[in-house]
Amino acid sequence: MGFDRLIEKIKETGNPSVVGLDPKLDYIPEFICRKYMDEDGCSLQAAARAIFAFNKAIIKEICDIVPAIKPQAAYYEMYGYNGMKALEDTIRYAKSKGMFVITDGKRNDIGATMTAYTAAHLGTVKVGENELEPFGADALTVNGYLGSDGIDPLLEACKLRDKGIFVLVKTSNPSSGELQDQLMDGVPLYARMGDLCEQWGADTVGAFGYSAVGAVVGATYPEQLKELRARLPHTFFLVPGYGAQGGGAEGVAGAFDENGLGAIVNSSRAIMCAYKKEGCDPRDFAKAARREALRMRDDITSFIHLK
Repeated sequence: MGFDRLIEKIKETGNPSVVGLDPKLDYIPEFICRKYMDEDGCSLQAAARAIFAFNKAIIKEICDIVPAIKPQAAYYEMYGYNGMKALEDTIRYAKSKGMFVITDGKRNDIGATMTAYTAAHLGTVKVGENELEPFGADALTVNGYLGSDGIDPLLEACKLRDKGIFVLVKTSNPSSGELQDQLMDGVPLYARMGDLCEQWGADTVGAFGYSAVGAVVGATYPEQLKELRARLPHTFFLVPGYGAQGGGAEGVAGAFDENGLGAIVNSSRAIMCAYKKEGCDPRDFAKAARREALRMRDDITSFIHLK
């Protein structure tokens, strides 16, 4: 229940980080893109096949040292149905390697539509006599702006299928404060949304003290990270904004509890494009990703005490 499976993977690897797999063709070494374009032409199918080959190589190289991946759905949707197949294949391959998968979809709707999103990403659908899992992620990012009507369908999947959700609370982007910092009776809106996460997850608290309703809180706002960690004792944090967006390890330390738990920190571009930063042979891209993942792990854990 809750995020117990993710926390167990974090403890097993000694690594509270997640690799965001948000691939653009510009990030993928030319030799991979050329291989599939030679076979399928300059097509959406070739792009999707290149993306999956890239993802698969990175997953294979990091699965023993990183507990989770976080594919952002938009980077796959942009390549049409071929891209969505690459997303499905990426999720299934990562899970076959024992990794926890967070789909970054930021879904938000109500009623039957939210039930359909839930079935797609965290649940199953019935086709004739078969109960089938469309994408099969372990967790999904969601927007809570529509209130409980948009969250309740997800909670059923969390309880019945041991899944989790991450609600946008204090996001890492520069303009987040335009809305999220607005005061309601003297309390910022992001804190109110955090309070709702505590309420929504109250009956899904797992063995480590965290519920199935997590919160997205950006590394670019370290003071709010500390504030929210104290305010939301049962809410597990997904922390974007480390590295490329400017968040540092010392700042993200405030997201963790006294046991070094309670959060997982995301890095996407810095790991996917590590081979470019190193200037190494592009054919060494997956090993470069591993080296950057290890560097990130060591950076973060130098500021926390994971027990």
